[in-house]
Amino acid sequence: MPIAPTLATLADDLESGRTTSRKLVEACIARIADPAGEGPRTFVHVDKHAALATADAMDALRKVKAAPSRYAGIPVSIKDLFDIKGQVTRAGSRALDDSPPAEQDAATVARLRKAGFVVIGRTNMTEFAYSGIGINPHFGTPKGAWNRAEGHVPGGSSSGAAVSVLDGMAHGALGTDTGGSCRIPAAYNGIVGYKPTQRRVPLDGSVPLSFSLDSIGPLARSVSCCAILDAVLANEPITPLRPRPVKGMRLAVPTTIALDDLDAEVSETFERALKSLSDHGAIIERIEMAEFHDIGPMNAKGGFAASESYAWHRYLITAKGDVYDPRVSVRILRGEAQSAADYIDLLNERRSLIARVNVRIAPYDALVLPTTANTPPKIADLADDKAFTTQNLRALRNCTLINMIDGCAISLPAHREGEVPVGLMLAGAGGSDRRIFELAAGMEAVIRV
Repeated sequence: MPIAPTLATLADDLESGRTTSRKLVEACIARIADPAGEGPRTFVHVDKHAALATADAMDALRKVKAAPSRYAGIPVSIKDLFDIKGQVTRAGSRALDDSPPAEQDAATVARLRKAGFVVIGRTNMTEFAYSGIGINPHFGTPKGAWNRAEGHVPGGSSSGAAVSVLDGMAHGALGTDTGGSCRIPAAYNGIVGYKPTQRRVPLDGSVPLSFSLDSIGPLARSVSCCAILDAVLANEPITPLRPRPVKGMRLAVPTTIALDDLDAEVSETFERALKSLSDHGAIIERIEMAEFHDIGPMNAKGGFAASESYAWHRYLITAKGDVYDPRVSVRILRGEAQSAADYIDLLNERRSLIARVNVRIAPYDALVLPTTANTPPKIADLADDKAFTTQNLRALRNCTLINMIDGCAISLPAHREGEVPVGLMLAGAGGSDRRIFELAAGMEAVIRV
């Protein structure tokens, strides 16, 4: 199997003339259209003509050395949560079918276009981003990387985003992460997903789930690919990523909650990765994180996701609740029972949580933990609501810990070829994004040895 190209190798190929943007876009469109592939379930809209026109424009600009960036002409996918001028943003739902087309691009889409990336289309997702599993009853569910003959979930809510990169239908993807929605599908599909410090990337032009927790991040094939896209999304200069040596890294493994109830394959792969890091000189300490015990009670009434999503949905769900996925609407409606006092308590409790956790993890370069407690479940096994709820909570649990502490985190593939996909998550306090990228780049190859 040929090695999938990174953004850097694609940029080199474009610069040298070994390929063109039109060829890259045509290849992606062909993969989407392949009747034997996952394209029809991965994309809810393919912007074929606009993508080809943009590709031609980028090729023309490159010929006269006026390309807006080194990465101009590379096709990327956009999660159906973001506004694209002239298109209806459905957020994976039929409840927004009759919404007017967006008058302008979302801030992040505009930033990708400014750098010359080509928008190939809109990717499928969990309805209103409210699940870590990736099932969508309206537009279908793309099969994830593992054992496609049986059909395993792709992870959510950025399900189509991950599969678009996995299957070469795009070379990077724009996703969101409220409780793991970039990292979970990355882990389930053997790619890289990044959740930035929330304040770095504007939420303007995206349908909210929880404005307190929503983060906008990339999914791609490597740490460096995610770092490039993250810089564009945060409107920061794209600078070379210098991997940190594994030797001397100070890593903390939280033993509280994060290691509970792991699937055997997750536990084995995670421990093997830790051993490899230790063998290469990383200093790994297992620590208790008593603060993590506070998160469950904080979310007992639905937390920020329920309260803030209900505030956004309350009129729409009254008018069109019958077309919502019942597994989504029941979670949104939990917010109806929360009082203003409940919400204020939640704000104060989270503020305290963040401060206490930041003190706890300050001596370490990063936290390291499994991205998810489970491996990708079979789609057929989740027809039962109880089974779905159990696996959804197991998928979300570890990632949610990081959103609640206002941190940044990356999921790296830790499994070997032929094994079920397992993600290793590297996380830090808010604002430590560059350090997390440098650490991840250093350990990227080591953890799969």
